[in-house]
Amino acid sequence: MTLLQSLLAFTAAGVSTIACAQAAAPDVAYPHKAIRLVVPVPPGGTPDIQARLLGEKLTQRVGQPVVIDNRGGGGGILGMEIVARAPADGYTIISATVGAWAVTPHFSKLPYDTQKDFAPIIQIATTPGVLVVHPSVAAKSVKELIALARQKPGALNYASGGLGGYSHVSAELFNSMANIRMTGVPYKGAAPAMTEVIGGHTQVMFNTVITTLPHVKSGKLRALATTGANRLPALPELPTVAEAGVPGYENSSWTAVGAPARTPRAIIERLNREFAAILQLPDIQEKHAAVGSVITGGTPDEFRNYLKVEFAKFGKLIKEAGLKGESGI
Repeated sequence: MTLLQSLLAFTAAGVSTIACAQAAAPDVAYPHKAIRLVVPVPPGGTPDIQARLLGEKLTQRVGQPVVIDNRGGGGGILGMEIVARAPADGYTIISATVGAWAVTPHFSKLPYDTQKDFAPIIQIATTPGVLVVHPSVAAKSVKELIALARQKPGALNYASGGLGGYSHVSAELFNSMANIRMTGVPYKGAAPAMTEVIGGHTQVMFNTVITTLPHVKSGKLRALATTGANRLPALPELPTVAEAGVPGYENSSWTAVGAPARTPRAIIERLNREFAAILQLPDIQEKHAAVGSVITGGTPDEFRNYLKVEFAKFGKLIKEAGLKGESGI
């Protein structure tokens, strides 16, 4: 081999080594800057509280800031679209509830596909809710609420946090199964919806326990029942909706984290490991248990499979119950 050939071979080898190192760098260095955690609801609701708890712990574990970006409105569509179209580099991820993942798509034609345009990371927790009314409502039980709604069809208003969200689907399912008609009033998230119920501008709401319980304890709201299969340790005196007069009723919310599709598998697995470890922390488990949440965890593939099941389940429920976006939003 001539001297020139040797130099060329050496140079080619060096360029190849550098290229390989550059290709591997994103995985090795991740994360080397702030991570944007999009939450498709306004500040103050249960998904926002959960995301901030997770974000704080993730910051501590990876040594980079986790910035919460609240993008409420449209039943989670705005926030989901932002992440679906973001660079697939692990620096823009989303924490959304079942409504955005598996319910809203059945009401609206979306600019994304929740099963194709996202890379599942991990399911966080499942949380039952509570049915509450403003104290001015002349109903102290589920049966009394149903009787009141039948006396004046459409006169009672229920607040919801947006089309396809937990509060919307829960209330419309209640309408259908109890054979009543309450009128839905939409807000840009559960937090502003709850504020309107507390103020007496709307009378009824289904909401998760984390944000509702303090207002029940203070007397600003009256709790009638919980929405899970079993009574909650945080509210043991309250019956479930099924126990209180609507047999078979059950609807809980769940939260999960995802990233844009095509995000490198190494990054997805890294985030999955970090979130899984966070979910095992005693203070995180205590906070979830206090409001009846069951921590889920699991692998990205387990969440992907679960999402397929939930997507089909809610599609069937919405069709059979005849739920319409304009009726409860």
